[in-house]
Amino acid sequence: SPTETQRCIEFLITVFQKQGGKESYSYTLSKTEFQNFMNTELGAFAKNQKDPSVLDRMMKKLDLNSDEQLDFQEFLNLIGGMAVTWHESFLEVAHSHKQ
Repeated sequence: SPTETQRCIEFLITVFQKQGGKESYSYTLSKTEFQNFMNTELGAFAKNQKDPSVLDRMMKKLDLNSDEQLDFQEFLNLIGGMAVTWHESFLEVAHSHKQ
């Protein structure tokens, strides 16, 4: 049976495929699909942004090949960046409780 890590990877693939490919290329996220993903899957992050152009700038930064689509590798850069940020926040909270 798959390990917890394997299940997490499979889940990320499933989420990416479910969100992408509706507008144009299959298995990529268009700008609109990216915004929908951010609002549905990472809604708390998206709603906390005071500048409405944050998602546009994120898409441009993540779109390494400038094709106006996010492929799975570019999507993983987003997930990895979010995971690092949340991990650092977790460490800060854990550290503050020890003092």
